[in-house]
Amino acid sequence: MFNNLMFISLAPILIIAFYIYSRDKYEKEPLRFLLKALLAGVLIVLPVVLIEKVLTSQSEGMEGLSYVAYTAFIVAAMTEEGMKFLAFYFFFWRNKNFNERFDGIVYAVYISLGFAGIENLVYVFSGGYSVGVIRALTAVPAHALFGIVMGYYFGLAKFKPGSSKLYLIMAFLLPYLFHGVYDFLLMGNSPVLLTIFIPVFIYFWITGFRKMSIASDASSFRGFSDEEINQGG
Repeated sequence: MFNNLMFISLAPILIIAFYIYSRDKYEKEPLRFLLKALLAGVLIVLPVVLIEKVLTSQSEGMEGLSYVAYTAFIVAAMTEEGMKFLAFYFFFWRNKNFNERFDGIVYAVYISLGFAGIENLVYVFSGGYSVGVIRALTAVPAHALFGIVMGYYFGLAKFKPGSSKLYLIMAFLLPYLFHGVYDFLLMGNSPVLLTIFIPVFIYFWITGFRKMSIASDASSFRGFSDEEINQGG
């Protein structure tokens, strides 16, 4: 039972991690830094829980959609995406291995997966198999998607320094909005909102895949052999 729940909790994390790693086609990141990114995502869980607890305590008296919006955009999205942003900025922004735009996506997604892994363990062990299946198809890919968007704009900020401040703002703002909308549509518990959720989620993923393709095609290592890359291109 324990092993099965552990598997269903972590399998989607590993699958997405492998997929993102495989999409980093031209100059893959060292495994130790990928593990560092996963660990960074794990480490932000505690401050996220504490901040969300404080923010939730401020929602007394709220009800209906105002409560849903507060929980979705302030408690969850702002806290979680804010901590992911800070983890990326302090651990990877100045890392010498962050040397092409796609690297931003890799590190941001791995931070998100580290966070999502712990979150998934908590939900699946308390809710069981059905919760694990639902989250494997929704919440875990959503965290990866938010990471794709964040990392894409971190990549632009790093390699388009003339607009660095604007892109850094977008590296937080857009995943925050995506996360908030995602949670709001699901937490609203309304047939109308759930109907809206489906095309919105599809749009989010189309946007994510497009951003990965753009960042990959912009690689400065494209066209070089592995030997040339190892020698500095």
